[in-house]
Amino acid sequence: MPRQGDDVVAVTGASGRLGTRLALRLAAEGAHQRLIVRDLARVPRLPDGTVLPDADVAVVGSYGDGAAMRRALDGVRVLFLVSARETPDRVAQHLTAVDAAVAAGVERVVYTSFLGAAADAVFTFARDHFATEQHLRRSGLRWTFLRDNLYHHALTTFVGDDGVIRGPAGRGRVASVSHDDVADVATAVLLDERTHAHDARTYELTGPTAITLAEAAATLAELTGRSIRYETETVEQAYASRAHYGAGRAEVEGWVTSYTAIAAGELEHVSDDVARLVGRPARSFADWLDDYPDQWAHLRR
Repeated sequence: MPRQGDDVVAVTGASGRLGTRLALRLAAEGAHQRLIVRDLARVPRLPDGTVLPDADVAVVGSYGDGAAMRRALDGVRVLFLVSARETPDRVAQHLTAVDAAVAAGVERVVYTSFLGAAADAVFTFARDHFATEQHLRRSGLRWTFLRDNLYHHALTTFVGDDGVIRGPAGRGRVASVSHDDVADVATAVLLDERTHAHDARTYELTGPTAITLAEAAATLAELTGRSIRYETETVEQAYASRAHYGAGRAEVEGWVTSYTAIAAGELEHVSDDVARLVGRPARSFADWLDDYPDQWAHLRR
């Protein structure tokens, strides 16, 4: 375990796309970390396979296990809280994790929220984030909210096996953001404790431009050399075309409303928060595709 008195930073979701990137950045900065994962086999490591320096690991199956979260956060001063999977009890899990942080004596939480989080957001999962934000505001903890847009990677997952992106997004635009940019912002925010400058602040993390799904499809088609296009659906068609997945109603509603939120203009806002906080422009969707060809290589088939 890190030495008593160290400023320990806990990173939840440390084996995920965002958490792994953040853990590696914090290690490079010499931070003392508590990596909270669900699977010990997936703990992030350095490129040579060695464990991260000044890091220990806590395994917690779910944020909903308050006792386990409380133990995992013992001795932690700052918590990076990655939002849980989109399950019906997601908000309850978040609230349990926040309460465990309070009980463990955590002082500060940096939470990954969503752009436009509000009680009446079109995107239903953004309502979950708003409920979590409200609980954090009432908790007595110092807090910072990172309201991310959809990730660039998510746009590649919208493509069906037939090369079609289907959804009721119309001609709306989305200013998607890269995991790397969010990890860079999180690193800057977590490690800057000199003036409490990030306390009670909400940052909107977006890419540098907002694009339509038709433009995203055209960019992917050019890169892969195959036909990829966007086809608009009605809301009714969107629910019907996703019925075969067998997911619960709340999850499907989240999928569908990610498109209707784009149509409503809720995801088109472009913020300069990434550039201000890390000192360089945010990566565009096209930049990200150039940087990570392995992430869309499956679309070539």
